[in-house]
Amino acid sequence: MREVNEDAAAHAGQRATGEAIERGDGGPSVEALLARIRQAPTATPTPTATGTDRKSGVGTDAGARADTSTPRVGEDADADAGRTAVPSGAVVDVGAPAVSSGAGADVAPPGAGTDLYANAPTVPFGAGAGAGTGVGGGGDTGTGTDRGAGALPALAVSAAPAAPAPDADGLAAVVAAAAGPFVPGGQLSPDTDFFDAGGTSVGAVELVAALEDELGMEIDLDEVFADARPRSLALRWLVTAGATAALSAAGAPATPTAAGTPAPAADTIGTAPAPGTFPFPVPAAAHGFSPAPAPGFRPALAPASSPAPATDTPSIPSPRIPPGATVTARTTGAGTPYATARPEDLDQILADLSLADRLPWTGSPEPLPPRRILLTGATGFLGSHLLLDLLRHSDAHVHCLVRAADEEAATARLGEALKSHRLPWSSEIRRRVTVLPGDIRRPHLGLSDDVWNKLAHELDSVVGVAAAVDFLRGYQSLRQSNVIGALTLAELAATGPPKPLHHISSIAVFNEVGIASMGEDDPLAHVDRLVAGYDQTKWAAEVALRRARDHGLIVTAMRPGGIGGHTRTGAHNPQDLSSGLISAFGRFRTVPAFHCLNAAPVDWVSRVAAGVICEPDAWGFDYNLTGVPNTLDDVVRDMAYGGMHVRVQDWDEWRTDALARLEADPVPELGFLTRVLRSPTALKLCEATLKGPAATGERTAALVEALGLRPAARYDAQAQLRTFERLARDGLARLPDKGDQPYLWFSETTEGDVGPVGGGADTPCSMALTLSIASMYQLVKERRVDVGGELVCAAAHPAPLLVEHGDVWIRPEEGIPQRHGMRHQLLRYRLTLRDADGGRWWLEGHKYARARRDVWRQTRALNVEIGREGEPASLTGELVVPADSYVRDQIDGIKVDPRLTGREKRVAKLTWLAWFGAEMGRGLLGPFTRAAADLLDLRRTRTPSERPR
Repeated sequence: MREVNEDAAAHAGQRATGEAIERGDGGPSVEALLARIRQAPTATPTPTATGTDRKSGVGTDAGARADTSTPRVGEDADADAGRTAVPSGAVVDVGAPAVSSGAGADVAPPGAGTDLYANAPTVPFGAGAGAGTGVGGGGDTGTGTDRGAGALPALAVSAAPAAPAPDADGLAAVVAAAAGPFVPGGQLSPDTDFFDAGGTSVGAVELVAALEDELGMEIDLDEVFADARPRSLALRWLVTAGATAALSAAGAPATPTAAGTPAPAADTIGTAPAPGTFPFPVPAAAHGFSPAPAPGFRPALAPASSPAPATDTPSIPSPRIPPGATVTARTTGAGTPYATARPEDLDQILADLSLADRLPWTGSPEPLPPRRILLTGATGFLGSHLLLDLLRHSDAHVHCLVRAADEEAATARLGEALKSHRLPWSSEIRRRVTVLPGDIRRPHLGLSDDVWNKLAHELDSVVGVAAAVDFLRGYQSLRQSNVIGALTLAELAATGPPKPLHHISSIAVFNEVGIASMGEDDPLAHVDRLVAGYDQTKWAAEVALRRARDHGLIVTAMRPGGIGGHTRTGAHNPQDLSSGLISAFGRFRTVPAFHCLNAAPVDWVSRVAAGVICEPDAWGFDYNLTGVPNTLDDVVRDMAYGGMHVRVQDWDEWRTDALARLEADPVPELGFLTRVLRSPTALKLCEATLKGPAATGERTAALVEALGLRPAARYDAQAQLRTFERLARDGLARLPDKGDQPYLWFSETTEGDVGPVGGGADTPCSMALTLSIASMYQLVKERRVDVGGELVCAAAHPAPLLVEHGDVWIRPEEGIPQRHGMRHQLLRYRLTLRDADGGRWWLEGHKYARARRDVWRQTRALNVEIGREGEPASLTGELVVPADSYVRDQIDGIKVDPRLTGREKRVAKLTWLAWFGAEMGRGLLGPFTRAAADLLDLRRTRTPSERPR
């Protein structure tokens, strides 16, 4: 496919400062750049020969002044308005769009424009048509050599009297220098996205603080997440600062004019507007720019013309809005900000969708199982499991694209990723895997032309799993990885022999609050109602690939929901939103009221995805890999059975409570969840996730049955067991412990005599204990019961000894005898005691099973040893549970957590009795079985290894 957005010679040296800083070859210091900004000369706007009406696209008189007394009838105030009002006394100049000739000269388009998108000018997706076109969006056609066509109109805001114009390039370089310490490389180009350079959410918070402390620039954190390029941040701040300065100046009332200085033709990404002008974020496809590439990097799927970087700040209000009018962000009826997508993001999405129309036409691939597969995202959570499933269930050789500097580093990174997810990295796996250092965000995946062409002709399947998963970043920041990367894979699939493209999408394409259904063939969400950048990019990628199907490309879309941990290894993704929410549920013992959670374990999702990839009859369809949804009742019941009794709260109440707890007791591993709960944009994603309907997958279920795979099952407490253990080990969750409200408890009273070791037991002794369990997990994993109570023994101390810590193990060591003999362990008691004088004691007790007829007494008799802490036993004896109290206390007297319902209480009692009875039965049966084996041993000669008993 023809690459566009090629380098041009116009505006040479435009980014010399930023590139010097990026190269590290002695760019100006921050102080020098700040001085340059403050001393920048005043630029005088030059009227243009013609203007363009933003609504109709018809040429207007450049000298005409717009009437600002009342808004124009029919104007969409919501779309044009931002949060910053036009200052009184400011001159607002709307320049005509500049059209660049082949030499890079700027000329005004003489003809009327054709606007394919209502109420807004757009940037042409293809090449320029020449001088006869105006601002019109899709109407630009022609030779494709005029890359300056369709540049943005600029809105110049100047106070009266005119102030010195800021230097946008210099400020962008200053911001880039300030951001450098927060990225791994230590340096950042003005046109490189902060997060693409390796910055983190925590780094973004630190960057905002640094800009305010060191430069006095106040930038909202959500705006950084929306578009984190230093140039965009600089331009956004200049717009806000210019409007603020104009409001504070006491000058004569200004008269907005329709004439102004045209924006320079943007022939390279990141070109700044002429000094003296502020970029106007027009709600149109004029924002269809791609993130600024690194030097020498040309996106293969970028718009043909690269306008000056539009910012994601709230737009300056329309010049037709009366001076002094206050314009706020778009809201819903409830007044919640970010209720709809940003206009500039919608325009960028429209521009990106058109890129699929440039894909070449292709035929159908051979319907055979793949033999050579390209897999992206193999270092991620799902991608690493999918790699192993492809190797286990096919004969294919897999090429893994890994972001790294060279093959050695890429191989090491892949191996570490597999090991971190508890997956093997053996010589057999390395033999069937070829690691390719590259980058999904770069043209041709960052591969050389030779490698690209070789893959295009050798591969027979392309699998795209790689994606930037960040619920805080905006569309502009994520599109290069999630949208342009997907289209680059489509380009590879369509180049050379036809190949199927298997795209891992997301159930987030339905993340619209109030959507009715989420079936595999149901309509996707309205994109203007998706507010999170991640949701928007997944929607745009899937819709763009649907267009690719019209070109003959076989595209399979698989949509996982929340991806839970592995049911056997417990491997989990700590940054997954579902894992974060479940961790918070267990940690805080509270749950927000939700409709359902569409989540499935990673091993099931990966296995089904591998089945789709390897089965030609399954290609070309959409699949929901969401498993069986969990309802609120399911989650509450599962956690209750696990001893984690939770309280259901309203969403807003739960969010406030969770934030307060996380701020009072920070959990580093849940830092991302804290940032999500603070972000207005991410909150809409959470709301849509928790309030959305259950996803359905009839086609997926039919395929699973046809392939003989394990059917989907609810991701319940049993499936989450190992995952929850790892979450607790990693600090993301908290398992039930002694400090929690007991799940079930009962009393036990023992009486008997003790005496000195080696002497007679003649001193009365008794224990009044309370045995409890915090959860069934405690029984299943440890076979342990918590103990509290007191010991009354005059031989040890005149006053009762209190139990500080106590445990009872049921069939410890699987009941294996401590010594060679016939006594098998039933129960083992270990107590730590404290007397009234502060002295500490210990007690060790055992109940044994023997092949004798007094089975009933064996279950009640406890052999004990008592001693001071750090000293050997000084007392020994036997304590027995009275026969009349055993049934009364330990069966009829069982108490259950009062927060459970009557039915849950009965289930808890029966579960405990069934489990405890089975364990005791196995313990009592052991010695009888062993005795029977000895009796039935009728051999006349002993084996040499057998010893006499």
